[in-house]
Amino acid sequence: QVQLVESGGGLVQAGGSLRVSCVVSGSIFSINVMGWYRQAPGKQRELVAHIVQGGSTNYADSVKGRFTISRGNAKNTVYLQMNSLKPEDTAAYYCHARTPWDDYWGQGTQVTVSS
Repeated sequence: QVQLVESGGGLVQAGGSLRVSCVVSGSIFSINVMGWYRQAPGKQRELVAHIVQGGSTNYADSVKGRFTISRGNAKNTVYLQMNSLKPEDTAAYYCHARTPWDDYWGQGTQVTVSS
């Protein structure tokens, strides 16, 4: 049973930092991409950042320079370091893993940035 579990969300003031984590468990093979998406109330789910095998990363323009995505050495953990947070970063953040056969999603962790 494949499971993606996010943690680290919470309430932070504008300008602060937060790190969210995602741990993948279960029988999952050949993960090509791991990433973070977010969805704010009334908005579509959007890609925040992703990292592929080999280490290449991609970021949404809105977070470039502020957020950093990284993977653990075991390749079953992904982190999103969020710095200089803004109220518009408030959203539920979802971990995502892609394989050649399936896509997997976590349940999300809420990040709320107060002004």
